[in-house]
Amino acid sequence: MHKSGFVNIIGNPNVGKSTLMNALVGERLSIITSKAQTTRHRIMGIVNGDDFQIVYSDTPGILRPSYKLQESMMKFVRGALTDADILLYVTDTVEKSDESSDEIVERIARSAVPTIVVINKIDLTTPERLEELVEKWKQRLPQAVIAPVSAKEAFNIGGLFDLILGRLPEGEPFYPKDTLTDKTLRFFASEIIREKILLSYDKEIPYCCQIDIDSYKEEPSIDRISATIYVARDSQKGIVIGHKGEKLKRVGQAAREDLERFLQKRVFLQLYVKVDPDWRNDDRQLRRFGYEQE
Repeated sequence: MHKSGFVNIIGNPNVGKSTLMNALVGERLSIITSKAQTTRHRIMGIVNGDDFQIVYSDTPGILRPSYKLQESMMKFVRGALTDADILLYVTDTVEKSDESSDEIVERIARSAVPTIVVINKIDLTTPERLEELVEKWKQRLPQAVIAPVSAKEAFNIGGLFDLILGRLPEGEPFYPKDTLTDKTLRFFASEIIREKILLSYDKEIPYCCQIDIDSYKEEPSIDRISATIYVARDSQKGIVIGHKGEKLKRVGQAAREDLERFLQKRVFLQLYVKVDPDWRNDDRQLRRFGYEQE
């Protein structure tokens, strides 16, 4: 008997969905920072065993869209509600609900999809507070199983995995057994560069940036990557580049070092910065960057 299925991870920004995904997959596939809206795409990570295949899917945080990019991000979330074999709704010990997430929780409550409510960051709370949260989620989603974890500390990840495996439907694998993800090396290169921007700049800069891989050439001993960082205004371009290009140089160095660890080989990385004032509301650009389907 072989089991296989799609396990989709949804929840509000900053509850630790990407950290949980990486812990469950055992690989660093989703970028992790303390900033909201870190994940923009739907990213799959695949775990294989002799008699099972679990296809995890990390999604953007639930939000009320302000522009077309965020509308596309929410399409990924709603899609994850409809094509899941198992839903992981991730909350944590400090978040507060809002109208956007309340709507999603209500849809889950009406759904027949097996759901596990993952209460993350339990290392940051007391047993009494955790007990209150468990009772709260039992009332909100009575059909769901509650799983307290700490993804960062890898606490009860094994227990959560057992809950998932026990609910996985029978079926043949969807992907070859040596597949780790559905994303390309170009995608991960762009995500690693974007992560360094998230970590290096404050305020609106990270949210106005998009990375486009212009070329990716694989050679036996080195990968040569050229990428463009798109920003929304000329002033942002100046901030990203920095005095005499020093800021951009530091971002490039940090991204190159991370890429070399990820790829296990040398990397030559070139970064450029261009202004595209309305890329977050431009359907053509959103399609080019993979946020909208053709």
